[in-house]
Amino acid sequence: MKQTLTIEIPTSWGDITLKQYLTMQSELENYRDDEEAQIAIMLLHLCKIQPQYLKGLSADSYNLLKAKLTEFVSPEGIELKKFITLNGKEYGFEPNLSKMAYGAYADITQWDTISIDKNWPKIMSILYRPVTQKKGDRYQIETYTGEWNEELFLTTDMDTNWGCLFFFINLQKDLLNATQKYLKGMELPPNIKSTLEKSGEVMQRLLNLQTVTLKK
Repeated sequence: MKQTLTIEIPTSWGDITLKQYLTMQSELENYRDDEEAQIAIMLLHLCKIQPQYLKGLSADSYNLLKAKLTEFVSPEGIELKKFITLNGKEYGFEPNLSKMAYGAYADITQWDTISIDKNWPKIMSILYRPVTQKKGDRYQIETYTGEWNEELFLTTDMDTNWGCLFFFINLQKDLLNATQKYLKGMELPPNIKSTLEKSGEVMQRLLNLQTVTLKK
């Protein structure tokens, strides 16, 4: 007897929580050299399709799913959300990174990379804190105390998380471009190459940001 299978492909990363994404990424890592297994894992977590049903799909349906999934998974272009609401409370993104508390900076930079991985919920709980005052475009958030609420930020949608990550990616690009323009035409010291290489290593450690690599 034929069965009807209804498949819903998410149209926005806002439909996926950080917890779901991290679980999917962990499983994808275990099958990094198996394209078919990775597709099955993505369809399971993003479309709720159990693996046993994949074999019953026609080749055309399966290829269409892969194509739609590829269109969806690119998160580039998602913008930073300054404010988010969690459990009925408004949280704001760190309003002035140049004046961020030393403790917050030290806690973020203790990890070798800043990417959406197991440490990301901690980073989000450092960058987003409850709003205490707000007037127009100006706002203040709670003073950083060194406490993290990972479980709370695991419930945030991936639109929020991608927006935050790409904010730092774009910031890094802007800083590098500005530095190159500033140095252009200047008389540079003979050891500038080695100096920049060392500086680059530090910056790369601070902002070793991941890009999403998905096999087509």
